[in-house]
Amino acid sequence: MQKPAKADPGPATRPDARAPTGTARVWDPLVRLFHWSLVASFATAWLSANRTEALHMWAGYAALGLIASRVVWGVVGTRHARFADFVRHPRIVIAYLRDIVRGTEARHIGHNPAGGAMVIALMAGVAALGLTGWMMYTDAWYGDDRLAALHGFIADGVLILILLHLAGVALASLRHSENLVRAMVTGAKRPPGRNDIG
Repeated sequence: MQKPAKADPGPATRPDARAPTGTARVWDPLVRLFHWSLVASFATAWLSANRTEALHMWAGYAALGLIASRVVWGVVGTRHARFADFVRHPRIVIAYLRDIVRGTEARHIGHNPAGGAMVIALMAGVAALGLTGWMMYTDAWYGDDRLAALHGFIADGVLILILLHLAGVALASLRHSENLVRAMVTGAKRPPGRNDIG
């Protein structure tokens, strides 16, 4: 006598729907070195502002050098380091933000569309910060109060972006049960599941 077929428990409870075990290498050493070095440079520049002029200036130059190297690596680097992997059209970014509000956003192995947009915004902000800081020491702009005010305004804007970035990392870590800070230290994330992107 043939046994009756068991009812399919559905995709949420099927064993093959669960995330695979092990790890996937995502962030290469240069991406991780850039990330944490930029964190250190910005923090040093922020804390030394109006206190230690030489340290502040050299931290800014270091940040500019890091941005320049990341631009190059964004073109010739490993898969998830390349801009082509994570820079998306604004429509896609907005749609992804809507999905976040609905709680239906997909997990991305590399940067998600909102995270990719934040990478570009932070790089542009830090580059503008470094450029205006350098200009303040040139003969043409030395002592210009308007440029100094613009430099301070950009610094505040970058700080706001950093806070938004941290909030996004925390939210994505909670939603997808994944420690993204640890992933930027180790370079490894949970391998892609059936519904993940990238």
